[in-house]
Amino acid sequence: MPYPYNKMTQEDFDAIRRMTDPGRVWVGDAIATEYFHDEMPNYGTYQPELYVEVLNKEEISAIMAYAYERNIPVVCRGAGTGLAGGASCKFGGIMLSVMRMNKIFPVDHKNQTITVQPGALLLDVQAAAKEEGLFYPPDPGEKTASIGGNVITNAGGMKAVRYGLTRDFVRCIEAVLPDGSIVNFSSNVVKNTTGYDIKDLVIGSEGTLCILTEVTLKLLPAPNKSCTMVIPFHSLEECADMVPVILELPFVPTAIEFLERELIDMVEKNLKKPLPVSEGEAVLIVMYDASTQNELDTAVEMLCEKALEHGAIDVAIADTPERADSVWSVRGGILEAMKAESVAQEECDVVVPRAHIAEYVRIAKGIGAKYGICVEPCGHCGDGNIHTEMLRPAGMSDEEWESGTHACLKELYETAKRFGGQLSGEHGIGNGRLEYLKDFIDPRLYRLYQAVKLAFDDKLILNPGKMIEFE
Repeated sequence: MPYPYNKMTQEDFDAIRRMTDPGRVWVGDAIATEYFHDEMPNYGTYQPELYVEVLNKEEISAIMAYAYERNIPVVCRGAGTGLAGGASCKFGGIMLSVMRMNKIFPVDHKNQTITVQPGALLLDVQAAAKEEGLFYPPDPGEKTASIGGNVITNAGGMKAVRYGLTRDFVRCIEAVLPDGSIVNFSSNVVKNTTGYDIKDLVIGSEGTLCILTEVTLKLLPAPNKSCTMVIPFHSLEECADMVPVILELPFVPTAIEFLERELIDMVEKNLKKPLPVSEGEAVLIVMYDASTQNELDTAVEMLCEKALEHGAIDVAIADTPERADSVWSVRGGILEAMKAESVAQEECDVVVPRAHIAEYVRIAKGIGAKYGICVEPCGHCGDGNIHTEMLRPAGMSDEEWESGTHACLKELYETAKRFGGQLSGEHGIGNGRLEYLKDFIDPRLYRLYQAVKLAFDDKLILNPGKMIEFE
């Protein structure tokens, strides 16, 4: 790193305690090990020198101003559910938790927005909107993630095909910069061309540019009707070829997911959660939302007709909330089932053009077989984001697993790039994918990324060593 960081001293510990409350500050071995990493410990496990839980923006501002002056690195942490090694103190310093900043303000019906603090959980924000007859659509798989974490990683999820990503629902942001300044990016307006769009730059910046203290989110009228369909096909190619057909229909689906038979069987075997179809080597799970029953019926009938025309074995309609929940519980149980089926797991979440989904999956499975690793792709085929899971078989040594997964990842990323894809669709770069980023962008663009970081954080103290690197 170009700037050597200062190790924290007793003087620093005492200063942070005075800014906050000694009961919310932990130092050294008193810090719980769960705060050394996020949900992917293999992407980096590092002990902070000090862990502090803040209550408001003033405390964050004071801590950042102090850290800036003393050249102490700071990492902001939400619920710690990230999957890229982002919320870890790679260079020691301060871990700053915003989870006590979890207030959800009343819904603003006139503007159809809700303002929340960064520690509010996604499921609580969704529930608060629902109580007011409104709908917060972003739906990443981890519902106990914090909203701040969702925004700073631009979380996606299954419903992105219709509603978009978290970025599409952020109206404005209040944040603290690395030097302690409190700033606002945009305001609660529907459109804004007033200067550079810094708000959208901050969204997805993975905690490297600023610390969020308040976010205003756009809400939608809640859909009145919903239906889920499970559509089996004889092959993955037929399954993938159906996706553009669905997207050409007049009704935009809420979600389109694909599962191969191996994964379906794995979930049923380990979790006792069966799908309502037993045929086919691959299935599509399609959801529609609608305002009226007539609109929903028309969308479902049109999809059923087209699916059967294009080789579907059948169409199973989960037309009650209970049936739909049982279908989506199979999709949601994939990671748990794979953990039960294997000794260890590794994952990448490449995104490829939809036209190349089937070819990417076929090649990915072949890459895994070459290194003795079971590769199980699944994911959001409506947007081409393929979660490529690698499963460690029993009997494989640590050395074989480490070298094999590294070789697999290199080839998987090369394949995605060859198809015009990208390194990550929704999990981000963090610490775990740093070594692969330069393969996807040219040197000039990488220097532009570095310039952006320096414009916000000239001392490189905020979440250093993540997303981009400095020699």
